Amino acid sequence: MITRNAIITASALGLSLVVASPAALSADEAADFPSKPLQFLVAAGAGGGTDNFARTIKPLLEEAMDTRVTVVNLPSASGALAHQRTANGDADGHTLDFASSTLVTSLAAGQNPTGLDQLTPVARMQSDVMTLIVDPDKYADFDAFMEHAKANPGQVIIGGTHAASPDRMAFLSFRDATGLDISFIPYDEEGSVAANVMGGNIDGLFGEISSVLSYMESGEMMPILVFAEERLENFPDIPTTVENGWDLTDGNERGIFVHADTPDAIVEKLESTLKSVYDSETYQEYEERVNLHYREGWLGSDDYREKLEQNLELYTRLLENT
Repeated sequence: MITRNAIITASALGLSLVVASPAALSADEAADFPSKPLQFLVAAGAGGGTDNFARTIKPLLEEAMDTRVTVVNLPSASGALAHQRTANGDADGHTLDFASSTLVTSLAAGQNPTGLDQLTPVARMQSDVMTLIVDPDKYADFDAFMEHAKANPGQVIIGGTHAASPDRMAFLSFRDATGLDISFIPYDEEGSVAANVMGGNIDGLFGEISSVLSYMESGEMMPILVFAEERLENFPDIPTTVENGWDLTDGNERGIFVHADTPDAIVEKLESTLKSVYDSETYQEYEERVNLHYREGWLGSDDYREKLEQNLELYTRLLENT
């Protein structure tokens, strides 16, 4: 089976391939797909944003494709095991890798042995908004935070989950744009980061609004800056990075991948089915319920690959300058 990755590689090497139409080559496989239950490998632990994403998709995809789905969480090594199993498994589309931006942040940090050439992105379905979150008793707003950080160089500490996380990439992007002298401390899990913010041991964290809703309701933590072009509908008082003059809008993206050699027609069938799931009332209600609706999440296979490559280049540069 000659796939789009093989054709791209040959072109890059200056070679030519005479092939039949990819659709014709894999028509039978696509017609019969799926021929067995699907397996979701979740590159994160149970209960987090990526796990909730996969478990929300599960019943919708089961119904759309008339199949069964098994969900397996593989959080170790920043999800690298999930990517390895997908890349080393059968290239038949029955194993789907659910991953967040940690796929490319860990790749940029040299902590993920599975490159983008070993996986085919099927679709991005979420683009979560990143925010700077603090204890409101310590910093009433973003102006107070900036005033303190400028007056106390080297003393402001931001926490996040591990050294190659989207949290740290947000920190590095923010530090790079603002020129602030601030530090980052990695923790093993989100709960530890939040506890240290509320305990006064660190000054803040970078994370998604969806991950701190309960703390916001109790008043224990509050976002003071959002990585976005416009203020969020439900949080109109929180300033944005762009209005401050910083071109920082990346959040934590979540998408779905398969083995790089999966036939194009199967990738296209999965992509179109996932688009119908994304457009469904059930899925859209879920996104709004957990504050994932502020930014368009959908990117098809080719556009998602381009975005991943851009992010990898950015994160690699940021890490090289640390």
